[in-house]
Amino acid sequence: MNPSRQAARLLAVALTIQSAINARLLRRPPEAGSTDLTERVSVLLPLRDEADRARRCLEALAAQTGLTDLEFVVLDDDSRDGTVDLVSSVFAGDPRVRLIRGNGDPPPGFLGKPWACARLAEAADPRSGVLVFLDADVVLAPDGLARTAALLRSARVDFISPYPRQEAQSVAERLIQPLLTWSWLTLVPLRFAERSRRPSLAIANGQLLAVDAAAYRTCGGHASPGVRASVLEDIALARALRRHGYRGGMAAGEEVATCRMYDGWPALRDGYAKSLWAAAGGRRSGSFAQLTLLCWLYLRPDRVCYLAGVVSRVIAARRTGGRTLPDALSHPLSVALLAGLTAHSWRARLQGVLRWKGRPVVAAGAPA
Repeated sequence: MNPSRQAARLLAVALTIQSAINARLLRRPPEAGSTDLTERVSVLLPLRDEADRARRCLEALAAQTGLTDLEFVVLDDDSRDGTVDLVSSVFAGDPRVRLIRGNGDPPPGFLGKPWACARLAEAADPRSGVLVFLDADVVLAPDGLARTAALLRSARVDFISPYPRQEAQSVAERLIQPLLTWSWLTLVPLRFAERSRRPSLAIANGQLLAVDAAAYRTCGGHASPGVRASVLEDIALARALRRHGYRGGMAAGEEVATCRMYDGWPALRDGYAKSLWAAAGGRRSGSFAQLTLLCWLYLRPDRVCYLAGVVSRVIAARRTGGRTLPDALSHPLSVALLAGLTAHSWRARLQGVLRWKGRPVVAAGAPA
């Protein structure tokens, strides 16, 4: 047998085995009511022009149960639509809510999302022991916050990301979105990474991220030099925490939250354009190496590699509440589309045209 084919088969099968091990060991939030968390929890929600899609998120927050000491800090980041009116209407009279207002673009060296999160963390009640960062497209179960905070404490880690069940409806979403879950369940040894001292193995998901407040402040949070200008601020924050000796990682979150990141192909294309170039630390060589490996494993005409990819996709989908078949059968097409999206992202990055919500994606002063 050709040595390259044999090596590809061995690696593809090994990764599928790793996905099965990760799926079995993946942490799950405690059952509702199984733990009594009395410390104060601050939920931090940045909003910028989200009037057309944040209602479900806000209504789910207003309906949260299971926590006796809870606050919601919402930042309106210079929205030019009806975001403020939406927040006011959903939370009318709710004493747990504080709405703060943005004022202009981020200072030099900051991107919009890290700057928003840094301001939210600064505004949080100093008595809070847990900070929960949340995205506007995430819809929590009624006990979602209580179970997330309880998981952080029961797992005895310093940060945890229960991964929401990803809702994918259009063809483009069903091809690409499952790769998010598949990638960390298949490519990362999760329990080892959770306790490793290596920042490169630290992973987190900013859609729903719970952090010990003291650990967050010690590492500098979103204002720290390695985080403030990062497009992938969630991973950058996890690495900043890891460099200070803190532990944490991913967890199952399909029971506590759902998320539909993008609605159709245009939104998906533009959304990934802003971030895929940064997936390998912003290095073209790293992006090329990652895609070369995935294409070598899953785009080659080899039955074993194909079946290994499909099986790992099925494992990831079953574990996280996604679709299994027939979606998993399209794994090679998904990888090919990911490669195309990454090339598009790098082209836009090098041309200097990347923008998101009206702001440049690359912080002022960053190298081209």
